[in-house]
Amino acid sequence: MKLELRGITKRFGTLVANDAIDLVVEPGEIHALLGENGAGKSTLMNVLYGLYDPDEGEVLLDDKPQSFDGPGDAMEAGIGMVHQHFMLIPVFTVAENVALGQEPTKALGALDIAEAKKRVVDISERFGFNVDPDALVEDLPVGVQQRVEIIKALSRDARVLVLDEPTAVLTPQETDELMEIMRQLASSGTSIVFITHKLREVKAVANKITVIRLGKVVGTAKPDASTSELASMMVGREVGLTVEKSSKQVGDVVLSVENLAVLDDRGQRAVNGVSFDVRAGEILAVAGVQGNGQTELAEAIMGLRSSLTGFGKITIKGSDMTGSSVRQVLESGVGYIPEDRTSDGVVGAFTIAENMMINSSYTSRFTKGVNINFSARRKIADELVKEFDVRTPSAETLAGKLSGGNQQKVVVARELSRDVDLLIASQPTRGVDVGSIEFIHERIVIERDKGKAVVLVSTELDEVLALADRIAVMYRGKIVDIVSPETSREQLGKLMAGVAA
Repeated sequence: MKLELRGITKRFGTLVANDAIDLVVEPGEIHALLGENGAGKSTLMNVLYGLYDPDEGEVLLDDKPQSFDGPGDAMEAGIGMVHQHFMLIPVFTVAENVALGQEPTKALGALDIAEAKKRVVDISERFGFNVDPDALVEDLPVGVQQRVEIIKALSRDARVLVLDEPTAVLTPQETDELMEIMRQLASSGTSIVFITHKLREVKAVANKITVIRLGKVVGTAKPDASTSELASMMVGREVGLTVEKSSKQVGDVVLSVENLAVLDDRGQRAVNGVSFDVRAGEILAVAGVQGNGQTELAEAIMGLRSSLTGFGKITIKGSDMTGSSVRQVLESGVGYIPEDRTSDGVVGAFTIAENMMINSSYTSRFTKGVNINFSARRKIADELVKEFDVRTPSAETLAGKLSGGNQQKVVVARELSRDVDLLIASQPTRGVDVGSIEFIHERIVIERDKGKAVVLVSTELDEVLALADRIAVMYRGKIVDIVSPETSREQLGKLMAGVAA
């Protein structure tokens, strides 16, 4: 089925999320929609899927204009969408999830579960998905859950399939398997829209690439375009894609974690007997698929989450910090870049200058007697805005008015302007543009070269390989192995899936 979007414009108040976007996807084509978070990719696909009404423009399928009042209409027309966050019910089986919303029935309206299972088996065998229709979704690896989402769409006769950031929670092996599935679907005539910001994956699987920046189409490319060309189109300027690092000069142990056990919000063990050391002058990257205990580990080190009584010890610069408050951890010389900047990194209703002093407001840097030293705060904020290239009219701008990348720079500036010996950087480049990624990576390496210890928590394998001096791979709350950054992607993928070396 041919998909065409003509002049799609979508506004939210004064924000123009999509600005007269044109897009054509031919039958059997894998068309990558490339752009940074916030570029307007997902908004455009939500218009296509009937979740948003366009303010201007139209959607055509096989040259026929369409009008969708909701996702049901889009599915009826042959459009399927696999969202970045899966829409599955964990306690249902695969067959029950696939049947949900279009349940096959027998006499008197009884659910025909045998027919639902047959749908799963037929599609699974056709494309080699190898999915058990009786398996509970909560027991399946995320890669298999994603296949269930695809089966759901195909069971509704989707001839246009939208995949929104589909590799965000996959291991390298699962990513390769997904790409092979995409190729099989395309060869059968399915048109695929592949939404992503990952250049390597686009080049590996796409037939055509459309790049969106700030809500507009800025160009199209073929997969043989260089990563530098694609990155420049995404950002609007030349971007360095490699991280320059000198050979490491390690010093004493700064952070020591011994046999740590931590519960998650549901009371389950998210961290289970984790031990490692980090020395001055090195970056230890904690890698793994999201949800394997990395978040809880970082929060426990920072004092944001308690370790299980009697389990584990956290030592910073020789001092036992187990059970310490966040303030005590910060005052021991720790900087923290949290993984969710909007919830934990910045206060949107505060100015940039106010955010710069959040965790140091009581120190002599920002006080004069018992009062805030406003002139000192203004001077420090102005200097940091300039040094960290925060794009803003002034330091008195509300942080909530900034783009995601600039909010992240505010967090990085605040933490790195303090005199720290240890930096915990959790997903430091999540949701920021390629240019900001380049800048943040450089600043992290500078800290390492100054002799600081760095713990980098990241689900982005490219980031891990670019920055790490050592890589600790977590799976189901445990460190499977600690390896060098020269380890192959294949081996790292096995470790991320829990297969020990």
